[in-house]
Amino acid sequence: MVNLHGDERIDFLLAEENLRIIQSPSVFAFSLDAVLLAKFTYVPIKRGRILDLCTGNGVIPFFLSNRSRASITGVELQERLYDMAVRNTALNGLEGQIQFVHGDLKEMPSELGNGQFDLVTCNPPYFPTPKDDYKNENEHLAIARHEIYCTLEDVVWACSRLTKSGGKISMVHRPGRLPDLISLYRKYQVEPKRIQLVYPKPGKEANMVLIEGARDGKPDLKVLPPLYIYQENGEYSDEMRKILYGE
Repeated sequence: MVNLHGDERIDFLLAEENLRIIQSPSVFAFSLDAVLLAKFTYVPIKRGRILDLCTGNGVIPFFLSNRSRASITGVELQERLYDMAVRNTALNGLEGQIQFVHGDLKEMPSELGNGQFDLVTCNPPYFPTPKDDYKNENEHLAIARHEIYCTLEDVVWACSRLTKSGGKISMVHRPGRLPDLISLYRKYQVEPKRIQLVYPKPGKEANMVLIEGARDGKPDLKVLPPLYIYQENGEYSDEMRKILYGE
């Protein structure tokens, strides 16, 4: 049995009925972007090494553990979230597959080694320049949302250094940053391979983009069909219901 702190609660991990996760609305609760990234990305099935940067409470590693037997490492800067991730590992009995590192992603190439991972995933802070009022936000949420401790270039640089040649790098971000993502991927020898835009519902502008690249890959970009979260009537689309609940 694991201990809970403050307003933490234990939730089931959506369709993954064998997994549970400790969350806190005032510190960290996963959202659809993490779910979609975990579903979108390639994973090595039987062996290999996976790394998740900006892992939060470890939600992406836990989703990926149901798709892969590979060793999974999560990196988290915030000590409170790192502690939640470690307790989540114990809660699910996954100490043999998943481990977490408390540290800065910019230091991970020197700490974990260059070119050691078959897949690196990241759900990074979205906003490039902290708003003047970000200091009024909850500190944990501000760090998760704004590029206070790492820029998008820091993230792509670290992903590139950590991924072995031919390995994959997958990220989720805002569509407005797609030109920056493609530019930075190529700057650091990551060739964009797959892109999918995510829309709230038909007729609305995209509000998320999923992008996967290959370290030292050859140019060959595939744009996947759009993914709609909701139908016109406000209910989840059939594809989202399948992703969220396995229906």
